[in-house]
Amino acid sequence: MIYSFLLKPNQEEKFIESWEGLTSLIYKYEGSLGSRLHKKDALNYMAYAQWPNQSAFDNAGGSLPEEANHYRNIMKSTCEKFEVLEKLEVIKDLLKEQQSE
Repeated sequence: MIYSFLLKPNQEEKFIESWEGLTSLIYKYEGSLGSRLHKKDALNYMAYAQWPNQSAFDNAGGSLPEEANHYRNIMKSTCEKFEVLEKLEVIKDLLKEQQSE
């Protein structure tokens, strides 16, 4: 999944914190492989999320705690526009896992 976010001015910190909180919950409770957030320019961000398979993605959403709605609401309030740009299938994954310090 590839997402695009156009933020409202002066909302970057709130957006990043809520994106991180929601992403962590999806990873913990829904089985995603995680997500990465990128900054394109001052108010434009992009993220991509990976799932182990299509079935895990299709069945996600029912196991999140109430806290997820809190993060979703903050994200919505900080964005002018949010789009799902692409839904892609991973063919090969050559990203390295991060080593904990």
